Amino acid sequence: MSRLPATSTDTQTRAPRPEALDQSRLPAHVAVIMDGNGRWAKSRGLPRVMGHRAGVEALKTTLRLCSDWGIQALTAYAFSTENWSRPGDEVSFLMTLFERVLKSELKSLEKERVRIRFLGDLDGLPDGLQALITDAMERTSENQGIQFNVCTNYGGRRELVRAAQRLAERAVRGELSPQSIDENHLAAELFTAGMEDPDLLIRTSGEQRISNFLLWQLAYAEIHITDVHWPDFDAQALTQALLDFQSRNRRFGGLEPIKS
Repeated sequence: MSRLPATSTDTQTRAPRPEALDQSRLPAHVAVIMDGNGRWAKSRGLPRVMGHRAGVEALKTTLRLCSDWGIQALTAYAFSTENWSRPGDEVSFLMTLFERVLKSELKSLEKERVRIRFLGDLDGLPDGLQALITDAMERTSENQGIQFNVCTNYGGRRELVRAAQRLAERAVRGELSPQSIDENHLAAELFTAGMEDPDLLIRTSGEQRISNFLLWQLAYAEIHITDVHWPDFDAQALTQALLDFQSRNRRFGGLEPIKS
């Protein structure tokens, strides 16, 4: 499996931002639902696992481009709570793939000053993968580059239930009254506490749903749907998504666009 490209702090290897993009109107935070790995593999007569391997390469490319073009955060839907229902051999392969990628890529992530966080019910993951995740988050926590969030064993509804339970526990202990609970209290109990919400959601392979992903955080995100399967998602596809975003008038419920 190939390494991440050379450090994006090296201006000689930085991927140039397409001239068509307005730097002042780039989304600060992009979220991606990486769909179509299996269909990509099937169309080539390959096993589904080859699609997942190719999908890792596409994610690495997307992370690099977002970093080089000035996007501050990328959140990827890597493994949902519903994905456990897939065939056991595919789930086992995905867990092994996560471990292999973390082992091989962590030094490159550190070199590129990427801050990586894993969001989800991590206790449900294999022990070895949990240890690698903890190590990766600790080793990159002080980095000042792009924030890279990997949603693993993640479900939006479960996240909201967990937040509600935590607030209820605090209310029972007398730390806050139910009447005082507001959006800020709930947001502070989510896996994404302290982060800005995504400005743009990209979903590949033509699917037109959010699939239990960031249900709270995507309330005002612009949504870009592309027919491109995730392994084929490249600089051109990302550029099209960003141009689509920049064509929108973001009013957030008002009558006039919000100016950045």
